[in-house]
Amino acid sequence: MSNIHNLNRRSFLKTTGLLAAFAAIPTSVKAFYNDVKTFFVPAKKVLKLKVSINKKAYEIDSDSRTTLLDLLRENLDLTGTKKGCDHGQCGACTVHIDGERALSCLTLAAMIPGKEVTTIEGLANGDKLHPMQEAFIECDGFQCGYCTPGQIMSAVACVKEGHTGSVAEIKEFMSGNLCRCGAYNGIVQSIQKVAAK
Repeated sequence: MSNIHNLNRRSFLKTTGLLAAFAAIPTSVKAFYNDVKTFFVPAKKVLKLKVSINKKAYEIDSDSRTTLLDLLRENLDLTGTKKGCDHGQCGACTVHIDGERALSCLTLAAMIPGKEVTTIEGLANGDKLHPMQEAFIECDGFQCGYCTPGQIMSAVACVKEGHTGSVAEIKEFMSGNLCRCGAYNGIVQSIQKVAAK
């Protein structure tokens, strides 16, 4: 009989001890996380940025850690530039900075004052589409359309850079832009069409 009481008492003590240990873990994990975060993550610093986007001047208060992509989408409501992988691997966020293609998810907003940024919204001239936009429509250069803004921005740069000598060359210089739908043939035809003009 006493053995049963001892086992029950022992089980009770073990169980309550484990529960107390588990209850303490979240506090210690949270404290550890906050210590690590304080050590490795720089403190928030707000900058006053003067930027030119699509030939329009903006003055914005922005966190020094904000990417150009987030500045465009969250602060300026220019949502044509898409957030795909957010790691510079898919090309959906491609914009032009001083006429050269750049991945806006890897570019800090603090780096762009004094430079001209062009997004997909800035390609058209009023209601008149850019020739590359027209070509994408005519050649079915898109399906779901999510990657299309980045594809068009890269395609414009590809033509401007003169990398349209062959299908292989176009594919090489467009390889940073991924299309999950597989509209690559239409994309290549669009670039060829614009390059021919």
